[in-house]
Amino acid sequence: MISASAKIHPSSIVEDGASIGDNVSVGPFCHIGSRVTLADNIEVMSHVSILGRTTIGAGTRVFPGAVLGAEPQNVHYKGEDTELIIGSGCTIREGVTMHTGMPDAGGKTKVGDNSLFLAYSHVAHDCHIGSNVILSNNVMLGGHVVVGDRVIMGGGAAAHQFCRIGHHAFVGGLAACSNDVIPYGMLNGNPGILGGLNVIGMTRSGISKSDIHAVRRVYKMLFSGDAPINEVLKRIKPEYQGVEVLEDLFEFIEADSHRGLSSAAKARRN
Repeated sequence: MISASAKIHPSSIVEDGASIGDNVSVGPFCHIGSRVTLADNIEVMSHVSILGRTTIGAGTRVFPGAVLGAEPQNVHYKGEDTELIIGSGCTIREGVTMHTGMPDAGGKTKVGDNSLFLAYSHVAHDCHIGSNVILSNNVMLGGHVVVGDRVIMGGGAAAHQFCRIGHHAFVGGLAACSNDVIPYGMLNGNPGILGGLNVIGMTRSGISKSDIHAVRRVYKMLFSGDAPINEVLKRIKPEYQGVEVLEDLFEFIEADSHRGLSSAAKARRN
């Protein structure tokens, strides 16, 4: 169904079955597949392909050359019905690619609200991206990567499949995330080395100075010594019960992981 208020350029193809909301604009030479749902007030510029079972939230802007909802780049994909879900208010710049999921991993690639994807960044199958995220030019996410809210990744950074990048983390340009990055962490280099905390990002998000100081104290205790991080965490965790800003950090460290944690300690061993 195409809303009467939608504007579709005559050179574009919208397949039967697509759902196009109010005040949607589709520019020239675009291809909108039959299982695509575009919410209200979306702008799709020229030469954009939106394929597969893809849903895009209201107010998102898609710049020329983007390909959204194509099949996963995975040799095990056999045409199963999987999907891509993109939130509201996102900006998707030139040449960005986002793929649908794999059936053995839930079948969904998800992107939150108000995120910015700069030119030629790539979101692979089964990634789960939070809200208010920025992926700079040429950022590459392998399959199954989880990116928390308010993460910023610099140009050319890459994340190995199954990596987790915690909320409010900062990943520098050309950095390689081979292991998980803790919430609030700041990763640089190849291989990626945890070099401190994203204090600027925390401040901009409205986190109080007292909470920032609490995270700093815990960070130093976790990563400055030679003892295993989980042992240190067990020792200090009771002291910080009820400190909300640390709860996600503790849960992140204790959660099961395919990749292990990035840490400054790894730099000393290399």
